[in-house]
Amino acid sequence: MNTATTNHAGFAKSDYEGQPSTLCKGCGHDNITRHIITAYYEMGINPYDVVKPSGIGCSSKTPAYFIHRGYGINSVHGRMPSVSLGAKLANGNLQVVGISGDGDSASIGMGQFCHAVRRNLDMVYVVENNGVYGLTKGQFSATADRGSTLKTGDINSLEDIDLCATAITLNGTFVARAYSNDAKQLRAMIKASIAHRGTSLLDVISPCVTFNNHEGSTKSISYVKEHDVHLNQVGFVPHWEQDEVELKAGEASEIRLPDGSQIVVRQVRDNYDPTDRIAALQVLREVADQGEILTGLIYVSPQEPDFNTISKLNATKGLCHYDEADLRPTKEQMSEYLASYR
Repeated sequence: MNTATTNHAGFAKSDYEGQPSTLCKGCGHDNITRHIITAYYEMGINPYDVVKPSGIGCSSKTPAYFIHRGYGINSVHGRMPSVSLGAKLANGNLQVVGISGDGDSASIGMGQFCHAVRRNLDMVYVVENNGVYGLTKGQFSATADRGSTLKTGDINSLEDIDLCATAITLNGTFVARAYSNDAKQLRAMIKASIAHRGTSLLDVISPCVTFNNHEGSTKSISYVKEHDVHLNQVGFVPHWEQDEVELKAGEASEIRLPDGSQIVVRQVRDNYDPTDRIAALQVLREVADQGEILTGLIYVSPQEPDFNTISKLNATKGLCHYDEADLRPTKEQMSEYLASYR
């Protein structure tokens, strides 16, 4: 008899686990993996429906460490979004959680990142951001802050790429930043990103304990702890728990998602509205200029249609299930289509 506790979909937490991690002990990426496991288990996502594409880098190894019953695809460096697009076009019901790194997305994969966001592909896009190239011995990545130093003493003289600001300018519909060691904040935002229909960008500051955890690094554990500024406190209430939750008026604002779930935003900064794009860009710049790291739900636009909806693809029948009759138009349909060009 199986006595394991199961979620509302009937799966045990072990169904969402993976292989033992081979990353450095204390790596922030392993914290992210643990919270992905817990979030997908508590959300009741069918693990057999999960696709876990990744690129190249320390971060891109992590899909092996969660949801072993899903489909892991280690793609070419920087090309994770293309694999995600192919999966969603083939079967729109698949749950895509793409794992990338700051090198994988902000350098060689920057073009792919931009197009995934502007298309609003329905996926969770996790960037495990440590500011260095961990697999090639810790050189600066494109997200390293100007003025930060390497263990060798070299100083970064280049401006960093802020993936959250970039996503907002591309009309991204869910943009958040978290810290890998902040369990409550990160887990809530993973759940909200799963429920959101569209590209959910999670830029997670994930300190590299081997190459970027020294004095002078702006992505070390101590620096992030001292300079982490919470924009808001984010909670998430799935649609099946709505009757069980009571929110007192004035304590929080609720952002309702199309499936009935709610993102619950408790304000930390005065009168911040996460649905205001201009305010989102302004606060990112203000906090960065102060040498601090902004975490929280930065921007969300829950009603924007995702790529499959815009492309008028059948939500219940993916391209992989189309037969000849679906793909070949009748003579009458072809005549009508050609006539539309006259």
